[in-house]
Amino acid sequence: MQAYVRVVEAGTFTKAADSLDLPKATVTRLIQTLEGHLRTKLLNRTTRRVTVTPDGAAYYERAMRLLGDLEELEGSMSQARVTPRGRIRIDVPGVVGREMIIPALPDFYARYPDIQIELGVSDRTVDLISDNIDAVIRGGELTDQSLVARRIGEFHMVTCATPEYLRRHGTPAHPLELGQSPHRMVGYFSARSGKLLPDSFRRDDEVVDVVGNHVIAVNDASGYLNAGLAHLGVMQLTCFMAAPLIKSGALLRILEDWQCDAIPVHVVYPPNRHLSSKLRVFVDWVVELLGQSSTAGMKVRCGLSA
Repeated sequence: MQAYVRVVEAGTFTKAADSLDLPKATVTRLIQTLEGHLRTKLLNRTTRRVTVTPDGAAYYERAMRLLGDLEELEGSMSQARVTPRGRIRIDVPGVVGREMIIPALPDFYARYPDIQIELGVSDRTVDLISDNIDAVIRGGELTDQSLVARRIGEFHMVTCATPEYLRRHGTPAHPLELGQSPHRMVGYFSARSGKLLPDSFRRDDEVVDVVGNHVIAVNDASGYLNAGLAHLGVMQLTCFMAAPLIKSGALLRILEDWQCDAIPVHVVYPPNRHLSSKLRVFVDWVVELLGQSSTAGMKVRCGLSA
């Protein structure tokens, strides 16, 4: 039943076998055995993809409920509640994984030594179902309404530049100056749409969106930071990224009387996946981690809201 669900979700026997860590021939044999047992055809097979038959679609829906009930039953056992265990597969933005989550993982494993994490660290868009991912953590507004999302915090932002950039180009007094020579910004474009994203500034009731002059635009947060550190333009950074660099003097905060819009942070998972105890404790730990990063940002005057 688990093999069948994975084939349906992955769309191919090869991807399903990889996610189950089984030979493709084994998965094929399991599906054939299941169809023989049920005496009905569940899948239509082609050389590139498999699709479900009407009977297969009905069986998939019931199988998902049964597997979810089984996982919930196992998770309700006292030992599982006290000590969550098992594997979870999570995908996070590259800089969040490298700079925030991975360095803090020893604390997580001190609490939950029996949980194994497979952590995808990238800014690419993933398919939670076909890639067999339990949950993703993403910043920004959500566009896929078919997924289940829980807002778990927000990233506060700060505008900054290197001392060398400010020496060469001067310090802007208003965000609109960033669209005029000699100033420039490091651009950021969406990996999904390819569109250049504006930077927002707010002061009292005045709101300014600036695309700005730029000589480089990237679609990765680490590349964005590195471009700014190479004196290529003004940046808006999350406080957890900016805090140590402001403290060391590598970056200086500018336009301090203007606030940057905070970026909402969500944990997102497929609607047909049960939120297991092992996944729930990981999400709760990330929420705690986000709170700690906000406190660290306040220590270097990143302009965090209460």
